[in-house]
Amino acid sequence: MRQDILSYVALGDSFTEGLDDPYPDSGGTPHGRFRGWADRLAEHLADHVGEVRYANLAVRGKLIRQVVGDQLPRAVELRPDLITVCAGGNDIIRPGGDPDLVARIFEDTVRRLSETGATIVVFTGMDTEFQPVMRHLRGKIATYNMHLRAIADDYGCRVVDLWSMKALQHQRAWSWDRLHLSSEGHRRLALRVCEVLELPVTDDWKRPWPPEEPKRWRAARREDLHWAREFLVPWIGRRLTGRSSGDGVPPKRPNLERLR
Repeated sequence: MRQDILSYVALGDSFTEGLDDPYPDSGGTPHGRFRGWADRLAEHLADHVGEVRYANLAVRGKLIRQVVGDQLPRAVELRPDLITVCAGGNDIIRPGGDPDLVARIFEDTVRRLSETGATIVVFTGMDTEFQPVMRHLRGKIATYNMHLRAIADDYGCRVVDLWSMKALQHQRAWSWDRLHLSSEGHRRLALRVCEVLELPVTDDWKRPWPPEEPKRWRAARREDLHWAREFLVPWIGRRLTGRSSGDGVPPKRPNLERLR
């Protein structure tokens, strides 16, 4: 990454868009400006490169075919030096999601991106053993991960292994919706991506979390009920009606623009 000008394009869904890591001026609104690990990575790059031009095409809720249809052509057109692509998670967690089929689509995506000559970074799926509601998906995610590693080997991609990031298997790494990383979770992930890209960092993403006060059973159950009412039920409703949280939401950085 030692060069005067570097262009970086990020593709994906809410994970890459940056939910729930709002900028101070966003007010935390659903359609406000989110930062996230990709923005943080671009900021790290700017500390070590003369000029960084950055585009983030990711939009919350997108399935892999939507990433391919809406974001892939634009990424190829921009022909950046660096591409991060994390997609397929929304497909895998849906009932009937087929990791083998999703992996075939992902491989074709990586093949087309590799033709740009860019350095490509891909991400494995998270180990959901620590999340009771999603624990049953571990087998599907593990299958997808094995496909992703094979694809990365075939096309020379860098791999960020989320499955092994134990620091993210902690409540404080996640926002209160339990679906998106917290600001601190995004910060730690950005540090890990920097490591994969061999960028110097001044902090350790594996740093132990501060101890937490134990929660009373009744308070924990109230939180569970609130989470189910505010997030789980609406998520199920969108699945049943074919709607997406990303409907009508544009990419936050559709063009390669100078970061600083």
